[in-house]
Amino acid sequence: MNRLRALLPLLLLILTGVVLVASGALRHFDPRHLTADHAQLRHLAAASPWLARLGYLGIMVLAVASGVPGLLLISIAGGLVFGLVEGTLLSTAGLLLGSLILFLAARVALAGGSRPAPRLAQTIRAGFLRHPASYTLFLRLVPVFPFGAVTLALAWLRCPLWLFVAASAGGGLVMEAFETAVGAGLSEAIARGEPIGVHMVLEPHVLLPLTALALLALVPVLLSRRKTRGMPHG
Repeated sequence: MNRLRALLPLLLLILTGVVLVASGALRHFDPRHLTADHAQLRHLAAASPWLARLGYLGIMVLAVASGVPGLLLISIAGGLVFGLVEGTLLSTAGLLLGSLILFLAARVALAGGSRPAPRLAQTIRAGFLRHPASYTLFLRLVPVFPFGAVTLALAWLRCPLWLFVAASAGGGLVMEAFETAVGAGLSEAIARGEPIGVHMVLEPHVLLPLTALALLALVPVLLSRRKTRGMPHG
């Protein structure tokens, strides 16, 4: 019974994610819907600024805490509706609050467990124990690793709360700035009356953030090669 009570918060979050996906609510963040409703969304955000921003923040928190896919689309929507600066701040705040909820629920659920750690946790355990601060920030900063899976792994590794918050805030801010910039770039292109199409990806405001994200994804490969070259050969 005590074990079930410990698992309950995490199970509720997972169930919430399943309901969100099954309900089709996330389809509203499809880029085609967002671009088609761009003017209306901007008007609603201007007419009810506090309600719009709190609603977006709540959606981001819920999506991150329940571990649903599609965070990139939600971040792009933030840039599309609120612009680069405000969209980045709102997305980062939602990312931090949502990941903190998931992290705490996972720590309670995983505390005292007798089963071996998941494969992802086992993979990062050695590096984490040697350099917990740099390793945590690295995992948070690089988009190759699933955000929810990393959160669960760090909870299993008993990452200190202060370190988790600092790394999630720093890494989240960088990631959200790139992703929100894509939405802001699309918003500017739409405002200029350009037709919706694949050519929008070639806009500098959209292409540069996407390029930066792609380069950021190469960080693990570059670091791995550097470590390999630096190892003494026997």
